[in-house]
Amino acid sequence: MAFIDIKGLSFTYPESEKKAIDDVSFSIERGSFTALMGATGSGKSTLLRLLKPELRQNGTVLGEILFDGADITTLSGRQSAERIGYVAQNPDEQFVTDKVWHELAFTLESLGAPRDRIARRIAEICAFFDIDSLYQRSTSTLSGGQKQIINLASVMTADPELLILDEPTAQLDPIAASRFIEAVCRLNRETGLTVLISEHRAEEILPRCDSVVILEKGHTAFVGSPRELARGLEPDSPYTAYLPTAARIFIAAGGSGEPPLTIREGQRYISELDLTEKAIHEEITPNKSEPALELKNVYFRYDKQGFDILSDLSLTVYRGEVFALLGSNGAGKSTAACVGAGLLKPYSGKVQVFGKKLKEFRNGALYKECLSLLPQDVESVFIHETVGEELKGCEEALGLLPYDLTPLFDRHPYDISGGERQLVALCKALSTKPRLLILDEPSKGLDVNSKRLLTDVILSLKSQGVTVLIISHDVEFAALCADRCALFSQGRIAACDTTADFMSDNRFYTTAASRITRFKLSGAYTDEKAVRLIKPGGGAT
Repeated sequence: MAFIDIKGLSFTYPESEKKAIDDVSFSIERGSFTALMGATGSGKSTLLRLLKPELRQNGTVLGEILFDGADITTLSGRQSAERIGYVAQNPDEQFVTDKVWHELAFTLESLGAPRDRIARRIAEICAFFDIDSLYQRSTSTLSGGQKQIINLASVMTADPELLILDEPTAQLDPIAASRFIEAVCRLNRETGLTVLISEHRAEEILPRCDSVVILEKGHTAFVGSPRELARGLEPDSPYTAYLPTAARIFIAAGGSGEPPLTIREGQRYISELDLTEKAIHEEITPNKSEPALELKNVYFRYDKQGFDILSDLSLTVYRGEVFALLGSNGAGKSTAACVGAGLLKPYSGKVQVFGKKLKEFRNGALYKECLSLLPQDVESVFIHETVGEELKGCEEALGLLPYDLTPLFDRHPYDISGGERQLVALCKALSTKPRLLILDEPSKGLDVNSKRLLTDVILSLKSQGVTVLIISHDVEFAALCADRCALFSQGRIAACDTTADFMSDNRFYTTAASRITRFKLSGAYTDEKAVRLIKPGGGAT
């Protein structure tokens, strides 16, 4: 008997005629690791919430979900809290206390567990996750990666049988994301915990999971193993986007045999090809036009008695370029964006936008067809009850987006997926017709296909003369659209170069394609560039 058995499940939101989930059926075995994938708005988050009774949204449910042989709706609140753990995209939304030790104890305290059991469980959890050093810390002082690990650890104190994760690494830098996913895999591998995870990081998830479920417009499009998925796809299939880079390159290049799934398997595939050493040489003339945004020797701290978040930061973004600022959680990237946008004032240094000091922009002129900032916390821009009200007057901007938002118009902004919220907020940012657009984590919550379409939007804006500054953890996204990339560390720029040189010189802050091809091919830091060199006739450009 399957541990989780979903039969003919459908869900419709109130006042909506379209089903968010439509006749979905699949099962999950106890102790297995299942990846839930699909395009932005395909129903992944809706489905996951239906598996956690206290998180179910209002709406009409048809079909059934059997949990360990019983209807999941028959679980009491206590049983659900004990047996089903849930980790959301934003750890701040799940924190309920101000100290790490209290956060870890909260679930068991709420369940009325004896003190000795609480102490024993917390000691076990701290040892397993190696978080003893964080025990006395305030949750507000943790980095994004640390917050998500504490979030996961606090869920695990109840010793659940099923762990559900909804895009848990969306706000983490690449290294923190890898550590988090490894922690989840250890839980599955070493304790037999059943894991169901919605995640766009195919590189990390697909090689490790037992089964994959792909949703398309609320329907079940695929159920099977990662190998089965990779074997059955043609290069033009939209589902190749859900595969790791190694498999995508293999399929697009017409490889024969078993598709590789990991970086190591991809390197082996490349090494076995009969290729003379090839390289892509990108002749890029550095953009030395007038600066659109200039920060010189900037210092900033949030508290007079605190430490500098920005320390002697100098950064120039030129007119008409796409510039990506990468770096770890807590490095100060978002703070730099807010300083550049005039939302935070440095205590030392100079900030100029299109050659003018910020104080020279009067009566809101800075934000009138000049500069627009899409914040990382996109919920902060929502002020209405429906998406339609939010986007009133944004018709021209709607036409620029790679996604039809009209079906969401009757929904509350908080009831749509994380990726859909990103697109709604981006539409609002574009409606002001900015000449300088600052995007803080614009690809957060978007699937691979949507990211590529968003790349097209950004490149289209660039062709119209718009300057774009991207703050991101998403190295793959930056590789697709940025002219230059910079690595932010300790409050300043540690390295800055053209995207080609940046990706080629880095080992960790680089793309999977670069890791796979670096020993045989030069400059192949995207799937497309790698395939161009592998196929007959490919070569230097």
